[in-house]
Amino acid sequence: MFRREDIGDEPFVIAEVGQNHQGDLDIAREYIRVFAFEGADAVKFQTRNNKYLFSQDAYEAPYTSENAFAETYGAHREKLELKPEWLQILKEDCVKHGVKFMSTPFDEPSLDLLQKIDVDILKIASFDLGNLPFIHRIASLGKPVVMSIGGGKYDQIRSSVEVLLSHHDEVAILHCVSEYPCEYNRLGLNHIETLIKEFPNCTIGSSDHFNGTLSGPVAYIKGARVFEKHVSLNRAWKGTDHSFALGAEAFRRFVRDIKRVRHMLPPKPADDLGNEHVFRKLGKSLVALIDIQVGDKITLENLSGRIFSAQYVPVRESNKVIGRVAKRNIAQGEPIIPSDLED
Repeated sequence: MFRREDIGDEPFVIAEVGQNHQGDLDIAREYIRVFAFEGADAVKFQTRNNKYLFSQDAYEAPYTSENAFAETYGAHREKLELKPEWLQILKEDCVKHGVKFMSTPFDEPSLDLLQKIDVDILKIASFDLGNLPFIHRIASLGKPVVMSIGGGKYDQIRSSVEVLLSHHDEVAILHCVSEYPCEYNRLGLNHIETLIKEFPNCTIGSSDHFNGTLSGPVAYIKGARVFEKHVSLNRAWKGTDHSFALGAEAFRRFVRDIKRVRHMLPPKPADDLGNEHVFRKLGKSLVALIDIQVGDKITLENLSGRIFSAQYVPVRESNKVIGRVAKRNIAQGEPIIPSDLED
C-alpha cells in the first residue's frame, strides 16, 4: 500500500476524525459514510486506554478548558473515547463504504485491541516518535504504518524509521508541524523534499493542521503522496480540533485538487499548439497590407492580419514568410499563400 514503487503518483488521502465524533457511535459511523463519499481512501480514529495511558494524578487532574466534557481530565477523555465494542462496527462500515479503517493506538492495550479487529492501517502519532519499544510492537504486527514526525529531531526520526523498516517496508512518513491550528506561514512544506532524499525506502506525505485546502496540492508538488487532514461534521461543535478541521465540502475540494495536480504538470503536446478551436475560429491569417508586386520582398511593413472563415498562414507564423519574395502580384487585403512565395 505504501511502498514507493507501488503508490507511484497516486495520492492516498486520510480523513482524520480523531475524537471529533464526540464519543457518539452514530456520529462516528456518519463520519465514515460522509468522508468516504467525499473521496477519502482511509478514515482514521484514535484509540486510548486512558487509565493505562495516564498516571492516577494526571487522570484525576481538574480540567477547566472551555472544551472540557467533564471536570477532570480523565473523565473528559473517557467521554470522547470509542467503546471497544464499537471498533468492529466501524471496521465493517469502512468495508461497506470502500475505505480503509485506520486508527492511532496510544498505548499497548489499545494496540492489542486494534490487532484483534484486524485494523487495516496503524498510525504512530508524533507523540510516540522515538518511542522505539512501542514502535517495535506496532511494526511487528506487519500492518501498513503511517508515522507523523511533528516536533521530531532527525536522530529520533532515523531511529524510528530503522525500527519500522526492520519489520517491513509498508511505511509512510508524514511531515507535520505540531501546532493546532498551524498558520500557513508555519507549514514548512519544503521539508517534504528533504524527507524524500533522507528516506528513499519510505513513502513521504503530509499531515497538517492548517484550516485551508491549498496545503494539499502544494505538498503534492513537493513530492508528498499520503495526506492526512482533520475533518469535522460540524465545526461549531465543542472540541479543540473542530476549528481547523475541514467540513465535508472543503474535504471534497481538498481531495479533488490534490488529484488534479499531476494532470496539470505535463506540457501540452507540441502538435496541439495553435490547433485549438479558438484559433481555428478566430485566428488571424496573414494578408497584404498594401499591393505587393512580383519580386517584392515580404516585410514587416507590407503585412497585416485578418480573420477569414478558413485559415491561411497564421499570423504567428509570420517569421516563416518575412524575407521571402512574391512570385505573383498580391492585392491589398488578399491572404498570403505559401505557394505564391519563392522558397
